[in-house]
Amino acid sequence: MTDIRNIEAGKYNTLLAAALKESGDFEQPEWVNFVKTGTHKVRPVNEVDFWYKRSASILRQVYIKGIVGVERLRTRYGGRKNRGAEPAKFYKGAGKIIRTILKQAEEAGLVETVKDKKPGRRITAKGREFMEKIVGENK
Repeated sequence: MTDIRNIEAGKYNTLLAAALKESGDFEQPEWVNFVKTGTHKVRPVNEVDFWYKRSASILRQVYIKGIVGVERLRTRYGGRKNRGAEPAKFYKGAGKIIRTILKQAEEAGLVETVKDKKPGRRITAKGREFMEKIVGENK
């Protein structure tokens, strides 16, 4: 069995982002070029393939952590805000981006909603196979 933890995170996310872009299941919304990724950021993201890179990163987090909710991912993608003369403070990331990516992943069949004692989303068998196939191809 191939595990995505065996490959460096940055390299894996780049490979997964390219695979997601080719699959056509993930579509970048028109508003993504105008929104910030959180209140701690000063400007919107200026990367070309930001949507696919963030999608790959979120799918990797769901794979590694098991069942994950939007709030936990908001904390993961949050950051420190410079508040001028006041001390810096941690702020969570934007939830709309994360929710939209998770909805697209659900529609693609890579992620499913769980409503057990610990609600959230987890990787499906199809998603696990898709993600581990990328590691197998690049060993």
